[in-house]
Amino acid sequence: MGNLIVTNCSQLVTLAGPRRARRGAEMRELAVIHDGAMLVVDGRVALTGTRQEVQAEAGGCYELVDAGGRVVLPGFVDAHTHPVFAGTRADEFQERMQGATYAEIAERGGGIRSTVRLTRDASEDDLLAAARRYRGWFLRGGTTTVEAKSGYGLSLDGELKMLRVIARLAMEESVRYVPTFLGAHEVPDEYRGRMDAYIELLIAEMIPRVAGEHLAESFDAFIEPSVFSVEKVRPVLEAAQLAGLHLRLHTDQFSADYGSLLAAELHADTADHLESTGPHGMEALDAAGVMPVLLPASVYALGLSRYPAARKMIEMGLPVVLATDFNPGSSPTASMPMVLSLAATQLKMTAAEAIAAATINAAYSLGRGAVIGSLEPGKWADFVVHDCDDYRELPYFFGRDTAIAVYRAGTCIYKFS
Repeated sequence: MGNLIVTNCSQLVTLAGPRRARRGAEMRELAVIHDGAMLVVDGRVALTGTRQEVQAEAGGCYELVDAGGRVVLPGFVDAHTHPVFAGTRADEFQERMQGATYAEIAERGGGIRSTVRLTRDASEDDLLAAARRYRGWFLRGGTTTVEAKSGYGLSLDGELKMLRVIARLAMEESVRYVPTFLGAHEVPDEYRGRMDAYIELLIAEMIPRVAGEHLAESFDAFIEPSVFSVEKVRPVLEAAQLAGLHLRLHTDQFSADYGSLLAAELHADTADHLESTGPHGMEALDAAGVMPVLLPASVYALGLSRYPAARKMIEMGLPVVLATDFNPGSSPTASMPMVLSLAATQLKMTAAEAIAAATINAAYSLGRGAVIGSLEPGKWADFVVHDCDDYRELPYFFGRDTAIAVYRAGTCIYKFS
């Protein structure tokens, strides 16, 4: 773990503040230090301040990291991703561009089910090699932590294989991985017309095995009338909670105030998507303390126009989170800077709000706000040097990944060459 002095930062964006997720006007308060510097000891932040202040306090031998007059930010925390899969769905993307809908493609066996077939056929080592490639994409965007879902196995062996790949990635000390068991992503081909039998498999075999082997922290389900209805999925979610898993749920992507109300009832950690959520659903999430995770890149990639009502959520005091939803079908991007740009242009969030949503709030949504998500004494020194002069340039220069150096716990894990 590194002992560093990070200096010559045009802006050191610390996000120092209350030790909780940020709400309302707090999301615009990034605690920026101009001409900033940071002292890192044993991989953790020891001191932040101006360059003069930090250099005056530092003693001993430290590696010098000269930011070159650039912006330094906490590593992005991507709180909703699907980073383990085989193949792509570029063919389906072309179909959608010619007028086919996501639902039409799924109904004839495409969509999630097509990726399930490819992923089942792939070896664990092949999946690991692909996921390592995608890890490079996350790093180039400045992401240091990802929530990683399974969900393309949809059998006991298939899901265990995916979760073992995520565990192997987590051991490699590059990007941090937080595993989620997405057992209720879709009904697999062999259970079409027999959903109750698949639900029984989830409850009786899959959840106990995943929880027993400690392969996931959370359980996820795609809650829509056409996928897993509230009535069908409720016992699955209750079984997951009884097994000690948290809940992070796909909700209200297409149906208003549908899954969000169940997420609130069961006090899920997060409700994700929320493109169709109205005031009733937002109020329920707020009252239950469920964090909203917004995924504007999936709306963009599907060619849709209904984005989640982020401004209303922020005005209500909900601690909004942003994530990429990286996956081979509806959001094939690992770029958090691109998501920040979409948050600005489509969700009407300020640059500061978007950065807070992609760092400190995302960290708290994963139960890790005490150790990552901001650059404060005692936290891991997960930080990124971005090739810009002002943090507001991150969403402004859209389509450009800006990380030139990425550090995890004070150790450089990526450098642009």
